[in-house]
Amino acid sequence: MKSNKLALTALLLWVVTVAVFAWFFVRGNTTTGSDGRTAVVLQAAERDLVLSEMRGLLVAVQGILEAANQDDVPRIAKAARSVGMAGAADLNPALMTKLPVEFKQLGMGLHHDMDAIAQAAEGGAAVPELLKMTSATMAKCVACHSAWQIKAAN
Repeated sequence: MKSNKLALTALLLWVVTVAVFAWFFVRGNTTTGSDGRTAVVLQAAERDLVLSEMRGLLVAVQGILEAANQDDVPRIAKAARSVGMAGAADLNPALMTKLPVEFKQLGMGLHHDMDAIAQAAEGGAAVPELLKMTSATMAKCVACHSAWQIKAAN
């Protein structure tokens, strides 16, 4: 009888733990931002990491545009590949739990899109097609920056 109560208590604690983890995985650590966007609250070093990754994506897009202007498809592939999924694989799991699921979906989708651009370029796609793909990818950047801000925890 006592072992049944202990097992039931352990099971209940496990369910509560999983539910809390799932809640934070979906919602992240957010608050209402000063400008109406949702603010993702991170430690200063985590904020710096996320913003650094965003700057890297912007540099890659600039590289794609510059290479497209020079009709240099191999450079387009190189720029896009530099910020593909391989670059997102080493993110800290604790940081990932603080990011809302929509934010993660936009970010991971963007990295995946960059791999698709690189693959298309490596497969011989024409510059106008690669620019069309890059434009669609940039729509994710705009959507993210329109909805979210990154705030350092106090």
